[in-house]
Amino acid sequence: MVVPAFNEERLLAGSLAAIRGAMRAFDEAGWAHELIVCDNNSSDRTAEIARAAGAAVVFEPVNQIARARNAGAARASGDWLVFVDADSYPNIDLFKEVVDAIQRGRCLGGGATVAFETRDLVVRLALAFWNALSRTRRWAAGSFIFSEAAAFGALGGFSEALYAGEEIDFSRRLKRLARSRGLGVVILHRHPLRTSDRKARLYTKREHFAFMLKTLLAGGRTLRDRDACHVWYDGRR
Repeated sequence: MVVPAFNEERLLAGSLAAIRGAMRAFDEAGWAHELIVCDNNSSDRTAEIARAAGAAVVFEPVNQIARARNAGAARASGDWLVFVDADSYPNIDLFKEVVDAIQRGRCLGGGATVAFETRDLVVRLALAFWNALSRTRRWAAGSFIFSEAAAFGALGGFSEALYAGEEIDFSRRLKRLARSRGLGVVILHRHPLRTSDRKARLYTKREHFAFMLKTLLAGGRTLRDRDACHVWYDGRR
């Protein structure tokens, strides 16, 4: 289990408690497991909270999601990697789906649909669109990704050229590798990952629309620009 975390002192303890509870699915399968938090140059109590929760902590000084996930993965010793964001709350049923998918032996990895607790109709419609796109294209949401460790290594992990959208890039490359091996990539959907809707609350719809429009017009080049991806990096919590 790899949890990238940047200034997550408000939500990290709850997220790690949920992850610990969900990891009982691995115990039931007889699997050994480890919990790793990558402190991505936080200025708050993120690392302290992670250690108090019994997680191993690694430090990544460059504030970038891809680097944080890769640093956590480099510390991991398991045959499979599961990445969960620090503002997300998986349940045991989702992890049981992961166990089932791995035991079937037909996939190299995948993700899950996501759920927000929000009454905002626009946000709910956007989330429904993403979940449909995720399942159709088999693109994992960044908040929850799992991969065979050997496949992750063969692909070089997440692209450190990208400051956002690295999960889609990784999903595309993982699908190509899976096809070459006669395997697949799966998006689990029976038990969606509950995750924070804070980006929808802390940033206006105009900001989100402007970012998406700029990204489309620039052919994705904005994803390589940290300043352009301020929604992920300006520290609003």
